[in-house]
Amino acid sequence: MTRIGEKMALVASPAKPARVAEKLLRERYDFVPPEEADLVIALGGDGFMLQTLHDMLAREKLCPVFGINRGTVGFLMNEWRLDGLLERIERAKAFSVAPLEMVAHRINGDEVRHPAINEVSLLRETRQTAWIEVSVNGRVVVSQLVCDGVLVATPAGSTAYNYSAHGPILPLNSKLVALTPISPFRPRRWRGALIPDETRIAFRVLDPKKRPVSAVADQLEVRDIDRVEVVIDRTRALTLMFDPEHALDERITMEQFAS
Repeated sequence: MTRIGEKMALVASPAKPARVAEKLLRERYDFVPPEEADLVIALGGDGFMLQTLHDMLAREKLCPVFGINRGTVGFLMNEWRLDGLLERIERAKAFSVAPLEMVAHRINGDEVRHPAINEVSLLRETRQTAWIEVSVNGRVVVSQLVCDGVLVATPAGSTAYNYSAHGPILPLNSKLVALTPISPFRPRRWRGALIPDETRIAFRVLDPKKRPVSAVADQLEVRDIDRVEVVIDRTRALTLMFDPEHALDERITMEQFAS
């Protein structure tokens, strides 16, 4: 029995290290299908962790996830060890991560809704720079952002694409999101903003036919968009579990000092 519940599920990426680890764990522990579980063990890298969390959001049974790194970076994962899995789960520190909800409107009138755990990004589709109007709670704050794109990142995702675009790293409990331009040309001096996470952020593509833009929510891309709204969805907060010595909040903080 674990601290969270009696039933554990095990999911693994197709990569060989994850499949080998899966075989070893199944020989030692009992697992149930994910839809019956109180806790999910995810074997893979950060990309597989995002996939696992999105699969859970689609099923709408939001049980905690304990990730084990069998990928490359593994920022959202714990270290791989075969022994002591139940004891690790018993000691694990839980973190709540609320996803963003993206509502993307295409120029043909279609509407696409999708959650994003790391970020929602708008990206130019052609060699032409994007022209994007940015609004916060219905107020236009940047009338014309000329850029390669712009993104909204959660604290959990602030060390990923957002950081590569020179956005700030956000402490996990900061209750902020990062609004970060990607290769901005105009306005010259604007380098982004920190926004309270209950804020509704909206983007309007100013010339969607000549300067087409796509919207990406984590791994889902919607092309030829006209406008996008982004807001935190606290009704579907996810729980990630970490070894106390490998906790997510400390890892995010220490990323500010990484060389």
